[in-house]
Amino acid sequence: MLWIPIIMACGIAAVAEAADIDGQWSRGDGNAKIRIAPCGADICAVNTWIKPGTPSEKAGDRLVMTIKRDSDDMYSGTAFDPQRNLTYRITLSVKGNDMTTRGCIVAGLICRGVHWARLN
Repeated sequence: MLWIPIIMACGIAAVAEAADIDGQWSRGDGNAKIRIAPCGADICAVNTWIKPGTPSEKAGDRLVMTIKRDSDDMYSGTAFDPQRNLTYRITLSVKGNDMTTRGCIVAGLICRGVHWARLN
C-alpha cells in the first residue's frame, strides 16, 4: 500500500515551506522510491520505482498532500490516495536526509509509520 507519509500537500503551506521534503526518497524497506514536489497548490509524492512483485503499488501512483509546517522539522495535515480513494491524517518528520511519515485512517485507529532516506 502506498504509505507516503502516507508519505506527504498544501493549500496552506507555501511551496517554499516544502523545500525540506522536496526531492527523491527511498523507503526504508528498499521496496519503493518516490519524488516529492509541488503539484498545484498541493504537494505530491509520486512512486518513481517499485520493487518488482509488489502487488499493491506501481510506478506513477501518487499521494496528494495538504500539509502545513508545524515546526522546523514537522509537517501535518491530510493526504489523499486517488488510487485507493482514501484520505489519511499524516505527519512527516524531516531531519536532514531522514524522513519518517505516519499515516492514519479510521479516525486514527489504524496507523502506520514509514522511514525514508533522501537520495542524492
